[in-house]
Amino acid sequence: MIRQWLSVKVMAKRQEATDIFSFELAEPTGRSLPPFSAGAHIDVEIRDGLTRQYSLCNNPGEQHRYLIAVLKDPNTRGGSIGMHERIAVGDIINISEPKNHFPLASAAKKSLLFGGGIGVTPILCMAERLAQVAAEFEFHYCARSADRMAFADRIKQSSFADKVSLHLDDGPESQKLDINRVLATPKADVHLYVCGPTGFMNWVLGAAKQQGWPESQVHREYFAAVPQAAGLAADEFEVQVASSGVTYLIPANNTITEVLRAAGVDIPTSCEQGVCGTCLTHVLEGEPDHRDSYLTDDERARNDQMMPCCSRAKSKKLVLDL
Repeated sequence: MIRQWLSVKVMAKRQEATDIFSFELAEPTGRSLPPFSAGAHIDVEIRDGLTRQYSLCNNPGEQHRYLIAVLKDPNTRGGSIGMHERIAVGDIINISEPKNHFPLASAAKKSLLFGGGIGVTPILCMAERLAQVAAEFEFHYCARSADRMAFADRIKQSSFADKVSLHLDDGPESQKLDINRVLATPKADVHLYVCGPTGFMNWVLGAAKQQGWPESQVHREYFAAVPQAAGLAADEFEVQVASSGVTYLIPANNTITEVLRAAGVDIPTSCEQGVCGTCLTHVLEGEPDHRDSYLTDDERARNDQMMPCCSRAKSKKLVLDL
C-alpha cells in the first residue's frame, strides 16, 4: 500500500515547556486542511524512512492549521530529536491526513479527561471540542513541574479554565490529584479518557479498574509501547494470507509485518510498536499472542484482531484477513 502524503509548511515552532516544542502546520498555498476530530493524530515524515505519530492539539473546528507538540525523549529512536533539531520554520514536510483511534464517545453525558506530561495534547483537543459543544467535563492535567507543563497559559486563558485542575508532582500535597476520589463513583453515562507516560497511564487505569469502571467507558492512548515481561517466548509460527492462501513462516526474530513486507504483502504500519493502531488486522483463525498497547483487555479476549507489527501467535498458525 502506497502512503498518501500531504505537504504542509511549518508556520511556527515554539518552545512550550522544557524539552517540548510545538509546531504549527498549514497548507503552503493557504487552502483548508482536511477536517479532524478530537483525539486525532497525524503521521509526520521526519526524514525518509522515519515516520512518527503526533496528536493534534488545536481546536478541531480549525481547518487552516494543525498544531502538534513534541517532547524530546532521551530514549528517542530518532523521531523526537529529529523534530527538535531538523525541522525548522519554513520547512515543507509530509504528513498524513488525520486519523482517530482515540475518539470521544458520542453517548457520554460527562467526560473525565486525564493528561500526563506530553499526553496532554489529545486531551487538550478534547477539552476544546467539549467546551465548544457545551458538554460537561473535568480536565486533570499532571506534570512533574511547572516548567514542564506545556500550554499552561493557554489553558488558564481558555473558556474552559474553570473545568481544569493542574497538578504538579513537586507542588504541595493539597493540589495533587486524588485519583481514587475522582474515580470513586462510576456512572453509566460518564466516560474516562487518559493519555500520558506509561506509569501515569497505569496509575489512572489501575484506579479505574479497582473502582469498577467498565472497559467500555475507559479510553486510552499510549505514546510508547508497554515493556513486555521478561522471558516471553518468541517461537516461530505460520501466517496464512486469506486472500491468496499463501502461508509464510514467521521466525522467532522477525515480526509478521517484516516477513510479509519482504514477500510483497504490505500491511500499513507507522509506530511498529503496537501503539498507534495503524496495522490493526482481523484474525480469521488461530489465537494471537497480543503484545500491543492499543487493544483493550476485552478486545484481546475476543482474539478476532491483532497488531502484526509486534504481536505473535499462541497457536501454530494464524489466518489473517489480508
